[in-house]
Amino acid sequence: MNNFRNLIVWKRAVQLATSVYRKSVKFSRYELYGLTSQIRRSVVSISSNIAEGAGRRS
Repeated sequence: MNNFRNLIVWKRAVQLATSVYRKSVKFSRYELYGLTSQIRRSVVSISSNIAEGAGRRS
């Protein structure tokens, strides 16, 4: 079985998520539950979708 953690695209998606989380700390507190939350959820979704697709082999 091919492990999604070995995929370069998954590794880069995790790096992107880490980078976005670090940069979004600097966003204003006013945006914490608005834009910041939406950006963080979407960036985590990328690696999650890759892992799910790899599990389905699609």
